[in-house]
Amino acid sequence: MTIDHDTRPVVLDQDFFDDPDALYRELRDARPVTRATGPNGLTFWMITRYDDARAALNDPRLRKDSRRLPEVLQRHGATSFRQFADSLVGHMLNADPPDHTRLRKLVGRAFTVRAIARLRPRIEQIATELADAAEQAGPELDLLDHFAFPLPMTVISEILGVPGERREDFRHWSNLLLSSGPDEERAAAAASMAQFLSELVADKSAHPGDDMLSEIVRASEDGDSLSSAEVTAMAFLLLVAGHETTVNLIGNGMLALLRDPGQHARLRADPDRVPQAVEEFLRYDGPVNLATIRFTDEPVEYSGVTIPAGEVVLVSLIGANRDPGRYPDPQRFDPDRDTSGHLAFGYGIHHCLGAPLARLEADVAFRTLLARFPDMALAGAPGQHRESTLIHALTALPVRLNA
Repeated sequence: MTIDHDTRPVVLDQDFFDDPDALYRELRDARPVTRATGPNGLTFWMITRYDDARAALNDPRLRKDSRRLPEVLQRHGATSFRQFADSLVGHMLNADPPDHTRLRKLVGRAFTVRAIARLRPRIEQIATELADAAEQAGPELDLLDHFAFPLPMTVISEILGVPGERREDFRHWSNLLLSSGPDEERAAAAASMAQFLSELVADKSAHPGDDMLSEIVRASEDGDSLSSAEVTAMAFLLLVAGHETTVNLIGNGMLALLRDPGQHARLRADPDRVPQAVEEFLRYDGPVNLATIRFTDEPVEYSGVTIPAGEVVLVSLIGANRDPGRYPDPQRFDPDRDTSGHLAFGYGIHHCLGAPLARLEADVAFRTLLARFPDMALAGAPGQHRESTLIHALTALPVRLNA
């Protein structure tokens, strides 16, 4: 993609979704803070350099208040947010302190490193069962459908207590909501998801179990608790974030390995290097492209560019993680590099609560795939990437399990 060196917004198209770094390389040099227009018509400011991105992610002048956001989005050309904004967005990722502090505190204990570590045996069992099923379905299959999606979706559904028969529905709704498809389809998906989650929360309230959603319904801290609407929004966040990021961490990471036979062989020979490789997968081709929406509460300046008050701002995590000012030779996939400080899980108060779970699932997933299918190879060209500014995700990853 070629950019105009003027003030016109950069238009984000399918070429951008397939290879966002090609644009970011140009922007970091010529227009590190620039206006852009997404496929849903929203015009926003995009930040692409590492230092700017890290600062913006933790800048209290960039707000996330879901009560004010719809009006800001409409003023800047968004056409589809108003249709379902009120039903699912009142969670901690769309809140500022003190609301954010309260909401995160009420659910944070369930996502500590120690609490997540106890899940390893069950995650290993799920991964083994999926590998068994893949072997039966092979020798060629879509790794996303047969492994990368069902692993984290099963894990987060079991954690939250979501019935197994509804998981494919949830995947369908999530794909629509995080894409740039027709407004009517996204609104219908949001309505279906909101109804399902509201009914699920009501059931957990009436018939609590040992799952995390029941715990969230019962959660209290200093006499505080979540309303039914807050629990519904929190369930939405945990289900979507709890599978979308890990699905595409596995998919994008496996693609990087299959395109680099040398690194693939090294990781097979030394699977204890998997946790370090996972950090490089996150830096090199992470599952989140542009972080969730923020808006300016007052003028802010990055790289000498002033963004006025009342503007939408999206921070590029992929752009930051490929910034040569932070990581030498950033286009090279190198599991031995120092990946410290990568922004794949965000930064600051909104740093991903589920990062320990995503890391554990990825560790188990890659160890399982490397051990069970050491000769895995691509079985054709990967599918296009989904048309989403948020999720950097393949539509298909065809593989041959035993080359």
